[in-house]
Amino acid sequence: MGSASPLLSFLLMLVSGWVHRHQLLVIELLQAENRLLKDRLRGRRIRFTDAERALLARKAKAVGRKALLELETIVSPDTLLRWHRRLVAQKWTFAAQ
Repeated sequence: MGSASPLLSFLLMLVSGWVHRHQLLVIELLQAENRLLKDRLRGRRIRFTDAERALLARKAKAVGRKALLELETIVSPDTLLRWHRRLVAQKWTFAAQ
């Protein structure tokens, strides 16, 4: 089977470029929203439930430490990754069995 036609390749590049640009706009919106919420908190702490901590920890681990350092997060990257380490440690305690 031959390679894809130049027209199909062009259309795929066009669509992928549009998707990438759309994702960047969504990311910029969420970053601006986070900055505004963080400013509104003015240093006050938010109390997260265990389920919220677990969710944030899983998401933070997927993003990675390097990227977290570049983001404006409500919780520090070190805290997010510490929550993830605790989450993993709790999974492997075998205490409840």
